[in-house]
Amino acid sequence: MEYRNFGKLGWRVSALGFGTMRFPVIDGDSSQIDEPTATKMVRDAIDSGVNYIDTAWGYHREQSEPFVGRVLADGYRERVKLATKMPSWLVKEAADFDKHFNTQLERLQTDYIDCYLLHALNKRYWDNYLNLNIFDWLERKKDEGKIRALGFSFHDSYEVFEEIINGYAHWDFCQIQYNYVDIEEQAGVKGLKLAADKGLAVVIMEPLRGGGLASPVLPPSVAEVFARSEHPWSHIEWALQWLWDQPEVSVVLSGMSTLEQVEQNIQFASRSGVGKLRDLDRQLISDAHQAMRACSPIPCTKCEYCLPCPQGVRIPNIFAIYNDAMMFNLQAYGQRNYGFSVPKDGRADQCIECGACEALCPQQIEIIESLKVAHKYLTGAI
Repeated sequence: MEYRNFGKLGWRVSALGFGTMRFPVIDGDSSQIDEPTATKMVRDAIDSGVNYIDTAWGYHREQSEPFVGRVLADGYRERVKLATKMPSWLVKEAADFDKHFNTQLERLQTDYIDCYLLHALNKRYWDNYLNLNIFDWLERKKDEGKIRALGFSFHDSYEVFEEIINGYAHWDFCQIQYNYVDIEEQAGVKGLKLAADKGLAVVIMEPLRGGGLASPVLPPSVAEVFARSEHPWSHIEWALQWLWDQPEVSVVLSGMSTLEQVEQNIQFASRSGVGKLRDLDRQLISDAHQAMRACSPIPCTKCEYCLPCPQGVRIPNIFAIYNDAMMFNLQAYGQRNYGFSVPKDGRADQCIECGACEALCPQQIEIIESLKVAHKYLTGAI
């Protein structure tokens, strides 16, 4: 395993971090983690040198933190830096800080959190935290040794990122969505460099864009780009090596779903390093960026923040089917998939436009309008 500096904190983090949002599940139910398989995955990763485990309140419908607490028993907790996050959308008053944090300590079976984040910060959540003066509480927890490092994860515009990172003097790290497709969206490459210039560690989430960049069959235009490569790398490894090539990146999180993915990613990380790509390689990734951006109409990462929908609309599934059909120009296939895999009471036409999903979407997708477009396409109305 390769290790990198974690910002200014003086410790080394594995190039690969384990994100705990996409464990294997039973019967397609994200709240039912396949614990025997997932346990082997996490412990094998730690035994292979992974030392950063990232979880959160809402992952796997609030079952990720309790599972992580169980899987880190038997001495594994002491071998990793554990990260979790304050559920920003649930914070209504200052009393909620202790309420949620203490619950997280219980779920995770630990006395302290190594890396604590304010989750999914956007302008609205940030202003709420400022009004509630969360920083006095955070600094008190650091003084008590309950929090060792303080950061935030982010989903908004670069301008809001800049406001947040300059709005508090004691950030230790941040977590941003960043991949070869999303270099100008959200914090983007400008945010990456700003954070690093301030001495912050930068944790990368969605390196494969919710699995979209790991699809076994790429759009033809993207496949043609990677076919020019002289490296014996899969397109998945290309996406990860591009991130590890950048000195500002501290750790790349992967939400692994199979033991095979764990093994492959550990191999990829073992041959990673800053400056290993040539200018020709970086141009190839730039070309892949342009080709991929032209293919995927809805930037959904299947994070499931929009769920549960009050009407039961299966929003991420619908967008995934639509994107795949559009990217590969397979409308008939998309129509069949929509008909077979999405029940009638979960389809896009069940949306009543309440807007609850849009308020929670970290990608700021116009979900209501996108559902209408997807439904028309997937039912043959257009």
